[in-house]
Amino acid sequence: MVGRSPIGVDPERSVLYAQVMSSEPKTAFDDEGVMRDIGHQKAYGKAYLGDVARAALRSLGTHDAPNFTTEPGFDEQSWELCCSTDEITMRISSRHYWGFGLFTKSFLNEIVMEGALPTRARCAMDIVSSLGRNPWEPFRLRAFEKSTSGLMSEHIESWEGLISVARDSMSHDISILQDSVKSMRGLDELSDVLLDTASEALERAIEALADKNAPAVERALSRASSAIVRADPKSDTGSLERELLDY
Repeated sequence: MVGRSPIGVDPERSVLYAQVMSSEPKTAFDDEGVMRDIGHQKAYGKAYLGDVARAALRSLGTHDAPNFTTEPGFDEQSWELCCSTDEITMRISSRHYWGFGLFTKSFLNEIVMEGALPTRARCAMDIVSSLGRNPWEPFRLRAFEKSTSGLMSEHIESWEGLISVARDSMSHDISILQDSVKSMRGLDELSDVLLDTASEALERAIEALADKNAPAVERALSRASSAIVRADPKSDTGSLERELLDY
């Protein structure tokens, strides 16, 4: 089977390909194709999800239950599934591209994402971080290129283009909050304490960004943003905290 050519930075969708290195974890699905835990009372079929698909689904954060649109048959590692959030729809297919599917490393995953570009970019960054390797590097180069209709240079560009978008977006978010911290210094003692907390969180965000750890960046940004809001005596939260301290 020959796939679609890889697409990274695009206004509407991204098509990424990844080498599967592990068939685990194993999952199940019910008679409507909805993914279930192994042992679930409604489960009747099983599938090997694999390391790439697990990382891809985790990158979505909170999402609807994945649905197998093409259920595995005798080969439990060949399937297609779809999963959505409010911002993005992700479709993942698993198929072998060499060795007749006799080995785990015979398989690749095609990941198609449709939705907001920043969200797609952050998902790509998180997948790479979660796997701890470059997913576009195949076990068999020529077979991978033929099966995906894309040269290795195109695969690298599709993944790294999205990662660059994510990095720039997160770096911009960090800069905005850093400017907020600077502009609010000296308002009062409580503000400066909270702004110190925000600055520490932003340092963690910078470190996480260097590691391409999108979820950690977002957690750190959330902590920093919360501290900045509390540091503002004009905000409802900041005003209430000061009223409680004065009480």
